[in-house]
Amino acid sequence: MSSPAPDALLGPADVRELAAVLGVRPTKQRGQNFVIDANTVRRIVRTAEVRPDDVVVEVGPGLGSLTLALLEAADRVTAVEIDDVLAGALPATVAARMPERADRFALVHSDAMHVTELPGPAPTALVANLPYNVAVPVLLHMLDTFPGIERTLVMVQKEVADRLAAGPGSKVYGVPSVKANWYAEVKRAGSIGRNVFWPAPNVDSGLVSLVRRTEPLKTTASKAEVFAVVDAAFAQRRKTLRAALAGWAGSAAAAEAALVGAGVSPQA
Repeated sequence: MSSPAPDALLGPADVRELAAVLGVRPTKQRGQNFVIDANTVRRIVRTAEVRPDDVVVEVGPGLGSLTLALLEAADRVTAVEIDDVLAGALPATVAARMPERADRFALVHSDAMHVTELPGPAPTALVANLPYNVAVPVLLHMLDTFPGIERTLVMVQKEVADRLAAGPGSKVYGVPSVKANWYAEVKRAGSIGRNVFWPAPNVDSGLVSLVRRTEPLKTTASKAEVFAVVDAAFAQRRKTLRAALAGWAGSAAAAEAALVGAGVSPQA
């Protein structure tokens, strides 16, 4: 396999020039912040441990900074982009900057929350700079919909990264922590400064690594049943579990009986 040219990745001037040509202004509504640093995207690919036989799915590729770095390392890349202009431009960017890999790239023009199938072989890895406003639901949807995804590395807002990787007893442990852990072993995998983005966000970013569990968690309940309890328990964090789960169980007494049966204090 021939190596891409050293200047195949996008630098700050390339990103701004591409955006100007397309008339693109990053929007807060879609949580768009474009990575402008080639070293950062290479670091993300390295941290994600992308292998030459990987089929990578990327959500929110934007102008293609991370896409090109993924194409350098993976067997093939499928990018899911909701924005009409960005989705229309990305295949041309790939063809122009990495022509020898263009046939290894596919674009799905869709909202990632509605994607239920992808072209080509099933994805083995998910690597993405996720739009901050939808990061958790998109991540959980992709893990649920594509069970072949073994390894995930996402760049998200620092607070979201902390929540996803939090363990029981932590102040920021919550619904995202529990649900992400249902699918995978989750850990923080580094920090990303603000200056590698355009426009620079008002928040720091963090990398989160998720390695799918080879054996599902042992429980007699279904995932839907577990998630319903999790949603109810964390919806009212300042209440006792007896009170928080009353609506879910049908009554406070029923919630107490279920908690006692599970060996959990109803007063917790």
